[in-house]
Amino acid sequence: MAQPTGDVVHQIAQLNAARNLVLGDAAFYPQIISGILPIVGPHAKLQLRRWGAEFLAETFASPQLATAQKEQLAQNVLQSIQETLLLPETDAAVLQSLVQTAASLYPLIFRHIVNHPEDSQSWEKMNTIKHEILRRMDSFPCPVKISCVKFLQRVVQVQTPGLIADPRRPDQNETSLAVVPRNHAILAIPQLEAESSGLLDRLLGVFQEETSDALLVNATLNCLAPLIRTRQSIANKIINTVLDFYPAKHVRPPFTPAVRIGVKSMERTARALLIHILKKNPNHPLLGKMQVYLERLMQSRLEVVDDASRKRALPIEADALDNAKRARLDASTPTTLQIPPMMPGPASYDKLFTLTQDVGLSSFDVKQLPPDLVVKIAVPLLAQVNPSMLTQAIDAIRNRYQTITQEQNLVRQQQQQAAAAADDDDDYEPEYQPMDVAENAAEEASAVVPEVPDFQPDLVSLGPFVLPQPPPLSEEEAGEVGRSAVARVFSMINVAETEAPAKNKNQQQLGFARLAGSNFDKDAWVLLLTRLATRAPAGLEGGDKLGKGSSGRRQPTISDSIRETLYRYILEDFRARLNIGITWLNEEWYNDRIQMKVVASNRYDDEDSQTTVVCHYDTWVIRLLDGFLPYLDSRDIKVIVRFLSEIPEVTVDITQRVASLAKDPERVNLCVQALMYLIMFRPPAREMCLNTLEDVYQTYEESRPAAGKVLAKWRPQQTEAVTNGTSDAAPPATQPEQASAASE
Repeated sequence: MAQPTGDVVHQIAQLNAARNLVLGDAAFYPQIISGILPIVGPHAKLQLRRWGAEFLAETFASPQLATAQKEQLAQNVLQSIQETLLLPETDAAVLQSLVQTAASLYPLIFRHIVNHPEDSQSWEKMNTIKHEILRRMDSFPCPVKISCVKFLQRVVQVQTPGLIADPRRPDQNETSLAVVPRNHAILAIPQLEAESSGLLDRLLGVFQEETSDALLVNATLNCLAPLIRTRQSIANKIINTVLDFYPAKHVRPPFTPAVRIGVKSMERTARALLIHILKKNPNHPLLGKMQVYLERLMQSRLEVVDDASRKRALPIEADALDNAKRARLDASTPTTLQIPPMMPGPASYDKLFTLTQDVGLSSFDVKQLPPDLVVKIAVPLLAQVNPSMLTQAIDAIRNRYQTITQEQNLVRQQQQQAAAAADDDDDYEPEYQPMDVAENAAEEASAVVPEVPDFQPDLVSLGPFVLPQPPPLSEEEAGEVGRSAVARVFSMINVAETEAPAKNKNQQQLGFARLAGSNFDKDAWVLLLTRLATRAPAGLEGGDKLGKGSSGRRQPTISDSIRETLYRYILEDFRARLNIGITWLNEEWYNDRIQMKVVASNRYDDEDSQTTVVCHYDTWVIRLLDGFLPYLDSRDIKVIVRFLSEIPEVTVDITQRVASLAKDPERVNLCVQALMYLIMFRPPAREMCLNTLEDVYQTYEESRPAAGKVLAKWRPQQTEAVTNGTSDAAPPATQPEQASAASE
């Protein structure tokens, strides 16, 4: 029984209220979908089916809904979509939304079947939906066909092997054939690959048709970009198919304005696709073919359409008499001048005016003749020249000149269009170049100069203008300028971090002897900052009174501000920026040792010298440890081991900081493993770390199972003493030379 119109309107109003609810809070999606599926099912009224299909398409395309929830909801929606497609549904809006929903569901169901091979019913339903869409695709109206193109692209992308970003976390990898196990119970990899190959040929078949629909071609071109970017195995095949497609050849008369707009849109979409590929990969293997294709697109822009719409050109007659008229009038047939093609190579005046094929005559240098002799020869020759041949020669030179001019204009136009196409990207930001302002000002000044009268009295003549010297900066102003310069350098580090190019694996990694500005990447800016903080103020931070205030305390300098900024920058993301901290601490330790060596030599030369060295390494390594140690967990063993193994010197304070990790029972193993690594691989710090580990063993009972194994190997007597109840014995005294370990 048909539902009354009023009930349908009331139901749609309630459904719209439910939609507004889930748009405000995505947590209500499961409840709303389970409630509306019986209302908007395949046997509901047309208005309800349209609303339901559109809502499902919005739901599974919404970024607010988590992927895991989409995967759970997808199994409940499959039955309704299958029943609707199996019915003789003819409404284009319903079909378009259902196909869009199926395109969003296919990767979710595929991932679900990979993880749950026992759920064969969901895969059978998805296969039924896929086969029904592919069977009826050619009979669908144009809006539904465009959605089918997206569905084909999703199926091909899922059923083609992709890259595995992290084999240890399969849930984070992209859904593709690469995540399917070889012995899967339902998914057969050879069959899926064969099906994806056939569907790709069907997707690219729109480029081989004699008459192309501009909407379908543009939709296909827009869907090919993700396949080219993420599926390298089929990228070259797709690009070669696009390079064989010329929109102007796939149109048929009558050439209406709609046809012209369609051809132009296909050309622009194809050009945008190739420019996007070249921008992402400037060294693409098909770079030459794509550039030739882009040039041909710009040259053959609607040539077929324009030539077909033009009228027949007027025949050109040299002297207004064709051969038939001359035969009737007994007129003499003029001599035809054979004009050879222009010589290859760059255009020049000698090639432009060379109309002879005689190599000896064309290579003869007329400058070797004296001018008076040239005049005596040229005047009689010009008097005997045939006017018809002279006209033909002038016309030939004129045509050559016009051709060269058109080619140059075309090249200039192509460059402008390529620059404009490159400027269409959303991430383009115009660069401010102050030199342009000076050049424009100079051009404006040169344009204004001719208007000034030549007569200028001596009274208004001015001499050279010299800007006065700026006033000297105070210490506060100089410090502020220095801090702003440091902030700008740190902004360059952030820019280089987002635009970091792929490093060559064979590229040699230089050490302390490398130049800080050898290349303008993130490492170069970091090295520049660390050396500004360490080497630039070398020798200026002595123990004298320079740089101290009235209270005797040293005032902060630019190097201190750089160190403080580096410290905060590293702690913002210490796991990713740990290498920056290691580089910085190595520079600090190296600078401290060089300064100590210089001061020692000065004291040897001058016994009255009281200069001391301000050591920064011990201060900042402890601050950096105190900054990130509270945030380490039991899984950060690689972080702490890498830091301790690559810093130049391990001191007692550092080992005490590491020992403080044992206060947390969850991080006891982290503390023991870090100290064990230093004991095994840093012999100068071995005794110091053994003393610290023994202290941890005696203080924290949770550490004894792990620390006892290490002490049993390196200090078995101490372990036996603790086991026998003599743990109160004092540990052996630390030798003075063990207070700090030498650099490895």
